[in-house]
Order: sequence, then C-alpha cells, then structure tokens
Amino acid sequence: MTMPSGLPRPYDDHSGDANLADILERVLDKGVVIAGDIRINLLDIELLTIKLRLVVASVERAKEMGIDWWEQDPALSSRARQGELGRENDELRRRVAELEARTET
Repeated sequence: MTMPSGLPRPYDDHSGDANLADILERVLDKGVVIAGDIRINLLDIELLTIKLRLVVASVERAKEMGIDWWEQDPALSSRARQGELGRENDELRRRVAELEARTET
C-alpha cells in the first residue's frame, strides 16, 4: 500500500512499524482526553444528562496538567490518610480539653 507523499503515516517513528507498546507509550506521554455528553429528552423535557470526561495519561503527565486528586484522597494515599488522622487527633484533643475545662468548673 502506498501513502501519498504529503501525508504523515500514522504512528510513524521513522524506524519501521509501531507496535502496541509504542502506541501506549505515546498515549501515556502525550495524554488523551475523551469527552462526551449524553442527553435524553422527552418532548423538550430533559430527563437525563450524563457528562463523560476521561483522561488517559501517565502519572507524571497528569501532574504536569494539574491533575493530582489521588494524592489528597485518603483511600488512595497513605500521606493523605496520615493528614486526616492528624486532623482527627487535633479535633479529639480539642474536644477533650473542652470537656476537662467544663468538669473543672
């Protein structure tokens, strides 16, 4: 199969055919965003709206884009979990101090 000379070949790295690993590496390196909206209307009445946003990228690339929600989620990050435990401990200490102050008076 011949390609027109002016068009770039898809996934051409000038060294031969690209395999799945090369394609995956490029996707993770560059990042891919897939967005779409689904709306279901009945007689001009909106019944359902679903907004889909999907970002596929490496962790480093996602951080460059400002996406780092997993670092603040206590279910996914031990550092976030420690921060949450620290806040709970501070709140409990404050409440204990209040209760002790009430019982002393």
